[in-house]
Amino acid sequence: MGSRRSFPRKLGLPGRAGVALFAAGLGLASPFAAAPASAQTADAPAGTWATPPPLGPGDAPPADTGHSDTTYKKKNECVQRSLGQNVEINFRPWGQDYLQLQKAQEIVRAATGSVGGNQKVAVIDTGVTPHPWFQGRVESGGDYVATPDNGAEPGLQDCDGHGTEVAGIIAGNPQDPKVGFIGVAPDAHIVSYRQLSENYAKDDSPQQPSAPPSGSNSQQPPAGGSSNSQLPPSSGGGTGGGSGTAPQQDNKGDNRQLQKEGTAGTLNTLAQIIRGIADSGRAKVINMSVDHCRAGTAPGDIQEGERKVQAAVHYAVERDIVVIAAAGNVSENCPQNDQADPNKPKSIVTPPWFSDDVLSVGAIQEDGSVAPFSVHGPWVGVAAPGTKIVSLDPAEHSTGLANLTIANGNPSPIQGTSFAAPYVAGVAALVRSMYPKLNARDVVKRLKATAQHPAAPGGRDNFVGYGVIDPVAALTANLPGDTGNLSLPKPVVQEATLPPADGISSTPMIVALAGTGGGVAALLITLFVVHTIRRNRSGSPPAR
Repeated sequence: MGSRRSFPRKLGLPGRAGVALFAAGLGLASPFAAAPASAQTADAPAGTWATPPPLGPGDAPPADTGHSDTTYKKKNECVQRSLGQNVEINFRPWGQDYLQLQKAQEIVRAATGSVGGNQKVAVIDTGVTPHPWFQGRVESGGDYVATPDNGAEPGLQDCDGHGTEVAGIIAGNPQDPKVGFIGVAPDAHIVSYRQLSENYAKDDSPQQPSAPPSGSNSQQPPAGGSSNSQLPPSSGGGTGGGSGTAPQQDNKGDNRQLQKEGTAGTLNTLAQIIRGIADSGRAKVINMSVDHCRAGTAPGDIQEGERKVQAAVHYAVERDIVVIAAAGNVSENCPQNDQADPNKPKSIVTPPWFSDDVLSVGAIQEDGSVAPFSVHGPWVGVAAPGTKIVSLDPAEHSTGLANLTIANGNPSPIQGTSFAAPYVAGVAALVRSMYPKLNARDVVKRLKATAQHPAAPGGRDNFVGYGVIDPVAALTANLPGDTGNLSLPKPVVQEATLPPADGISSTPMIVALAGTGGGVAALLITLFVVHTIRRNRSGSPPAR
């Protein structure tokens, strides 16, 4: 991932998109439940490419070994700060206003005394730099790439910068009213697992053992530089044997992938980490902004690593853990699912594919529309802001924010479904804090039920799922069959005081018709009398 340079931008505030329909399409008891969705919007039927084969009796997640399953070596230096001018970013990111996060945080703080302070969120990513705006709320979970070469605890070195930005959206807390940015759950704790890196690659040198624990590297990151800034495009990536800081993403969005050639991270270690979190109970929410994407082949086709992840996420949810994953980004190796039959996708994305146990998150942009890089699919659960991202600067020793990344030597905005997912993970942490009696599946139901549903049959589609999350509604709504702490409203009989349906009195019409009838009757009598007189006169003898 590239290093960062930060500078302020003015962002317009979009209108709220969609309508919060609280029970549509979720199977909740409601007299207003919508009809089943069409083939484009409903959950895919069994036997299609869009539905994974069910787990069998012998399918179980792998045991957590606590280290990588491959020896990796560093090929690029870690994300760095430049020597340029320190530029502050003091505006609020548009996503915070769009989701009304300030109001949601006030609600939780008033009810619980903190904003997620009793929650731990596991971040499975590229590691997390212990930025000062975490106030020490970041814990070591483990390292499945290599032993940190800067003396940090496992999982607390972020060479790519990706995981720190993800964790910042969840729990960053500047504690400075002049700084507009704040995390969704700014009092929550982060448990960091480094599972993926584009700055490391498999070590094929002959002197390496075939199955060692996590590797290490003696190279040290360069020092110095001002915070809140980004390497200029002409700058290299530090010193030592690396070839420069790797770019994080292109303009289509973050394109990192698990098991991508020349990078570190496998589906096997992802499954191990999920299993380990479930066994240890260290966190009640998992955020995975890491994906594996492949071309769909045939119904029933599933890879060994995918099956391990499927078993792991099911294992975790059954142990009361909310599992959140990014829906994936379009790339050369992950084409958009824009085919005619939604149940035969071009791309299958893991872990989102396992939507019975995983809440996957698509990305929207500032005007409320679906971000073009966000992968569509029947597994998409909800959506959240994923463009023009501002988060904690991931460079070591940084004390500020970042809103840019290096892409092909040029600065570009930070974007991707990777950054939409932590918005939802943060809200999930707030819901768990507000409703401690809700189990993991009920938390996910609440997030879906209170989302801003799209105008589609059943209240969902393959682009934003059940819609853009609505944190305020998720924290306050009374839903049919609610098992949370808030009491359900008591029904009250209202006296009917409605006016007549047409609102018009009939008296004037009756009077008018009566008068007309009387006039007609008088006219008929007059005509009869005149006719009789004339007839009598015509029968008299002539005068002389």
